[in-house]
Amino acid sequence: MLRRDRTVVVAGLAAVTLVAWAYLFSVARSMDAADGMGAMDMAPEMAMPQMQRWGAVELLLLFVMWAVMMVAMMVPSVAPLVLMFARANREKGGSRVVGSAGILLLGYLLMWAGFSVLATLAQWGLHSAALLSPMMVSTSSVLGGLLLMAAGVFQFTPLKRACLVRCRSPLSFLMLHWREGQRGTFIMGLKHGAYCVGCCWMLMTLLFVAGVMNLLWVAAIAVFVLVEKVAPRGDLIGRFAGGTLIVAAIALIVR
Repeated sequence: MLRRDRTVVVAGLAAVTLVAWAYLFSVARSMDAADGMGAMDMAPEMAMPQMQRWGAVELLLLFVMWAVMMVAMMVPSVAPLVLMFARANREKGGSRVVGSAGILLLGYLLMWAGFSVLATLAQWGLHSAALLSPMMVSTSSVLGGLLLMAAGVFQFTPLKRACLVRCRSPLSFLMLHWREGQRGTFIMGLKHGAYCVGCCWMLMTLLFVAGVMNLLWVAAIAVFVLVEKVAPRGDLIGRFAGGTLIVAAIALIVR
């Protein structure tokens, strides 16, 4: 049963991740096609000229893009927690183990959906201030440098360390925050998602530097988040990356 649970959960996580990445590739390809033609993209939120006002539909579609992007980037890093939860739930004699794992993941992703709302509003503000190009890349080296600097400094803050400790130890998290029942499982997902957002939110702002839909940049951040959470001494890797970001910020602003 443990092997079956693990197989089903891994397959589910992989399917969710692949579908999310497929959506991002589709959007990125349509954006590239529109850029090559010098025309407006088929997706309304990406088709707006730089100074045109966005409406509710454009903001909704932009939110969907951010939410799906967070799924693509963050599901791999939460996989160890979901698998450990499924195993612990089975060993405790729980029923509907796979369904409970899905509820945990849903709570986790709901917190990232909340972050996506804030990211959408931030992009709206940058767009309105003409600080983003129609391809969603920062048009200001100062803005890019400040975002790099903020992300680098954040890697050394107590908030980052506190959240990362909880993200790097799924067993400790389950022991400290275990709750019975579907409602309890959902709350566990929310709590872990909150720690994860607290750990990684500044890194996500770097998407405004190289392009929100620059998939190489998206993939690089996703891999870094995974390494920081699961690799031995991932915390040191994170601090080294923070120093690198600070140096890059200074170089960009000076240039």
